[in-house]
Amino acid sequence: MLALFISAAFCLLFSNINALTTDLKMPGVLPEADSYLCTSVPLTETENYLTGFEAIAQKGTAHHILLFGCEEPGSEDLVWDCGEMNKRSDELERAPTCANKPAILYAWALDAPSLQLPKDVGFLVGGETPIRHLVMQVHYMHEKTEADETGLRITYTDEPQPKLAATMLLVTGGVLPANKTESFETACVIEEDVEMHPFAFRTHTHRHGFDVSGWLVDEDQQNEDHWSLIGRRDPQLPQMFVPVSNASMVIRQGDMVTARCVMKNNEDRDIGMGATGDDEMCNFYIMYWTEGDVMQDNTCFSPGAPEYRWVSEAALNHIPK
Repeated sequence: MLALFISAAFCLLFSNINALTTDLKMPGVLPEADSYLCTSVPLTETENYLTGFEAIAQKGTAHHILLFGCEEPGSEDLVWDCGEMNKRSDELERAPTCANKPAILYAWALDAPSLQLPKDVGFLVGGETPIRHLVMQVHYMHEKTEADETGLRITYTDEPQPKLAATMLLVTGGVLPANKTESFETACVIEEDVEMHPFAFRTHTHRHGFDVSGWLVDEDQQNEDHWSLIGRRDPQLPQMFVPVSNASMVIRQGDMVTARCVMKNNEDRDIGMGATGDDEMCNFYIMYWTEGDVMQDNTCFSPGAPEYRWVSEAALNHIPK
């Protein structure tokens, strides 16, 4: 059985004839506080299916880890600065995570436990797929004076899986005003001809968020909106992927998916959505499977508060409290 990675520098562990694990780690980096560092690895010419993820990290070291699938990485360097909105590193090249069209595969934060995908479900990578490289981004909380090898342990198989997995990200911009509670909202209509079966969701904010939810919205003939909960969670809990509220939910072409982050700011400063620990983020991830091709565009973005509101910009009604 072929290894997932071309490079022999990464550890390959045989667990059984059809399930393998491999570690993707930072190669002994010395990060600065609030730095975003990326490393990549090319994949083999054999198609493989990613079926599980486990962080090799601690909450006090990494704020979060993101795993992207790319046709080509943003840089050919072993490690590069991929924090496009934060302070530039003096020593590393600055480049995006992927050269084009990054696909989010997995995300981790706050000591979240490992994730195993449902039976018969996998992320298709390698071979002739658009995902020829894996890129791992680590957002470091603090400066480190000892070489760091934060990473991910990835479970995979070359046995074809009948259901293909993908991750959709709903995200906002915006500003959280000083000494105020504010909602950040986004909504998008699914325009591609797919049938998405959500099976897990994940919420992410920094320290001001306390309620993040995602919804499927359907409009009836009387133009009344009906809201079905995909998932809801306090983002201050371990930021793991957890099962969706309704395992039988199907999202089809023409449906609208939405997300909302409620945040409370007790500080005497406005806080923008951004990349550093002093900024905020409003992210809702939907992990789903399909029996055919996954969506090509898996990102839903809005400008956020105060410019964007469900009721005015998306003309939604009967909004849940």
